[in-house]
Amino acid sequence: MFRMSEYMTQLINPTPVRKRRGEGMVKPVVIWNLTRRCNLKCRHCYTVSADVDFPGELNQEQAMETLEDLGRFKVPALILSGGEPLDCKYLTPLAKRARELVRVLALSTNGTKIHGDTADQIADIGYNYVGISIDGIGKTNDWFRGVDGAFDQAVRGVRALKKRGVKVGLRFCLTEGTQHNLPDLLQLCDDEGVDKFYLSHLVYAGRGDKNRGEDAHHQRTRAGMDMLIERAWQGLTGARTPLDVVTGNNDADAGYFLDWVSRNFSAEQTAHVRDHLVAWGGNSSGLGVANIDFLGKVHPDTYWSDYTVGNVKQTPFTELWTGEDAMLKTLRTRPRPLEGRCGSCKIKDVCGGNTRIRALQLTGNPWAEDPACYLNDTEIGVDTSEPRLEVTPFKGKSHDPAHRFFG
Repeated sequence: MFRMSEYMTQLINPTPVRKRRGEGMVKPVVIWNLTRRCNLKCRHCYTVSADVDFPGELNQEQAMETLEDLGRFKVPALILSGGEPLDCKYLTPLAKRARELVRVLALSTNGTKIHGDTADQIADIGYNYVGISIDGIGKTNDWFRGVDGAFDQAVRGVRALKKRGVKVGLRFCLTEGTQHNLPDLLQLCDDEGVDKFYLSHLVYAGRGDKNRGEDAHHQRTRAGMDMLIERAWQGLTGARTPLDVVTGNNDADAGYFLDWVSRNFSAEQTAHVRDHLVAWGGNSSGLGVANIDFLGKVHPDTYWSDYTVGNVKQTPFTELWTGEDAMLKTLRTRPRPLEGRCGSCKIKDVCGGNTRIRALQLTGNPWAEDPACYLNDTEIGVDTSEPRLEVTPFKGKSHDPAHRFFG
């Protein structure tokens, strides 16, 4: 996750660079998919959820035991997700106990069920943040999310939470079919008093893998980033309402932002921002981010469903995360054993090699170049004669090759 507004603030109120995290294990933000059940049918769903009960999900006792383990481990943040987490029968008791155990507690939801008593309950629990996913205005969102009326219901949820004083963000996936709605979604944030805007780049997992042909073309991705940079700067300088702008699943965003800084600010300011970005380190799969899925399986992040470290039903999360898993060890290595353009990139210390799962899905090799890097060869300082991987629409069975590298 690239916290654009946070790093942009360094241009106005610079602060000392914190010590760079090194190799090895750090306590991660945990994204927990509590259930696979969901009332929507999103085209980019990485869990391939549906409005049915799925067998094998953690029961309440197992989930509470796992939560206590996370509390003892002192994870810095816990994000409760799904499917649709509001469909999890034990969400309320779990969230109430989590509020006592973790410093930051967030809820990631489609927002369609947030009204009345449900909105009251969310406010009473005291989530630090609720992210509501909206992928376009009106019918665009409803088409992308597979249910008529989903947009109006999600906006109703935003209003219900804002009325109760809950910090709310909109979460938007940038694709060819949705990118034209980005300006209107930013305006929606202003109109509804939304606190945060999170732009997610498409990741080739679940239905997102089958729909990879809808990934935003590189030039449109750049145009979207230009719009976000401008909006974040306007919010920081008082030209518009403040809006916390964050992006995810394409750490090349940090490199693109750094290039903007270099073109508009002094060399000293650019070096300062770069130092902060290097301390952050870019992609954090398997290091600063972990995932527990609805079956209790632990993954390097939410999109690595084909690679499992272990299962909390048999082994506590803490033991799995601090164990000897080979993939986790390699993901935590800096620099990672990157190949292609990513291996030659002059800013890989900023982006960390970007999102490895896209390379894995497209080539079967988790260390190949990320095909969704939209920076040109000059910007990343590589040989312009090197061939590039091309993103092509999904045809046939997707790769499931992680076992070839780490058993």
